[in-house]
Amino acid sequence: MWPAMPTPDGKQWGRLRLFDPRKGVTIRAPLGSAPGWWAGASSCVREHSTGFFFMYYRLRKPRERGRGAECRIAASADGVHFEDVWHATRDQIGTVSMERSALVQGEDGVWRLYLSYVDPADNRWRIDLLEADEPRRFDPQIRQPVLTGPTIGAEGVKDPVVLVFGGIYFMFVSYARPPVGLEPHQAAGLHATADVFNTGLTLSATGLALSSDGRHFEWQGEVFGPAPSGWDRYCARISTVVYLPPVFAFLYDGSATVDENYEERCGLGMSLDLARFHRASANQPVLTSPHGSGSLRYADAVRDGDRLLLYYEYARPDGSHELRMSLVTF
Repeated sequence: MWPAMPTPDGKQWGRLRLFDPRKGVTIRAPLGSAPGWWAGASSCVREHSTGFFFMYYRLRKPRERGRGAECRIAASADGVHFEDVWHATRDQIGTVSMERSALVQGEDGVWRLYLSYVDPADNRWRIDLLEADEPRRFDPQIRQPVLTGPTIGAEGVKDPVVLVFGGIYFMFVSYARPPVGLEPHQAAGLHATADVFNTGLTLSATGLALSSDGRHFEWQGEVFGPAPSGWDRYCARISTVVYLPPVFAFLYDGSATVDENYEERCGLGMSLDLARFHRASANQPVLTSPHGSGSLRYADAVRDGDRLLLYYEYARPDGSHELRMSLVTF
């Protein structure tokens, strides 16, 4: 039997009630107070042995000030109060921008950071892997390729979400579908701004890659895409997946047009097998901010016993985004 679906008078996420983001706790504030200043795109992990929380997050500036300028990892004993323990700048990575990345502790104990950034060689988003014995020791200069646009037949790939289940690494990624029927001048402009997702010439869908070792991934293709119409017809980007037996529940970022790129809102879906994904928010998003653009995106869930800590990027009244956390219980 499927868990309860969202209803107008009582939103549910599997067996959990969806939270009120207005009551969330601010984890990190942006560096500035205007549109384009963001703190968020987080990926949080609870360490196997100690129970400590380690969280990757990204700091972004407006395009004219440098875009995705810095990424950090912070540590916490309670999942609320974090202290930065690692950082890397876009100059250290050698890129014009960094985005949401996935922090994972493998079953072998190795820490892995799947870093999403723009490749200066072709201005396309790509994903590389960093490894270390602890999150404080990642070396941004030592990376190995994981996924690139050309290797999977796409115009770019970014924003990985990695779930280790049954000894298999499931990597869900936002990828730019190859556009069809472009005029020559349009094709030439696909990567001119180093962000194909903001051109309006392609759609943002979710694809899946699988690995048995966390290092070598095989592309499986698209598993969840934009709807034919409605609020999520331009972007459908899975942002977190949680196993709530007997189903997997997921939250995803959606937008209707390219004008809402960077300001996505949050939808809900379910999967029985991590191969077929079904939206449960066809008519409207299930989570939004009451401020600015209404954006609430890059939701990330961490299971801690009978609690679920939800981290998300949240639009503020001044148009910037902050990183927030809300707690829900079973």
